[in-house]
Amino acid sequence: MEYPCHPSQAATITSMIGRPEPNEAVPYYFGYINRVAGDDILHALQSQLDQTPAFLRSISEEKSLYRYAPEKWSIRQMWGHVNDTERVFLMRALWLARKFETALPSFDQDIAVGAAGSDDVPWARHVEEFHEIRLATISFFRNLPEEAWARTGTASGNPFTVRACAFIVAGHVAHHQAVLREKYL
Repeated sequence: MEYPCHPSQAATITSMIGRPEPNEAVPYYFGYINRVAGDDILHALQSQLDQTPAFLRSISEEKSLYRYAPEKWSIRQMWGHVNDTERVFLMRALWLARKFETALPSFDQDIAVGAAGSDDVPWARHVEEFHEIRLATISFFRNLPEEAWARTGTASGNPFTVRACAFIVAGHVAHHQAVLREKYL
């Protein structure tokens, strides 16, 4: 199944989303946004849900504790960070989509990784958690009203749109999959 909704509904949703414009996030985040091919963010999110868990399951429990350098995160810590970041950007998208005007605070990844205890969580649970989080992410974005995709707000002192948050979620996963392949595996 390509979309977790009726195909005609998916085509309608896709046609109204499009790619983020340069003013929808600061340039730093386009490093993630540009990792997403095409305009169909729901398809990209679903494809990652279909493919990423199998890739992650190919990593053994033992290997998941590997660090490619002494001060670098282990694979478990990196994927715990991926899961946390998806939650953060989903929360940002929710906040903006629901028209809350209060700016959201920064997310310090090093504080989060230090507090998460990811190396004490079995690797299989990290993979399962990714799957569960992504299901919630897809459900949220699939059900947004058309006008919500362009809503804007501020997080970490930077402007974002809901649409940019969705692309950042997918691009961030693509980035860390590449890091896993290039530096850890």
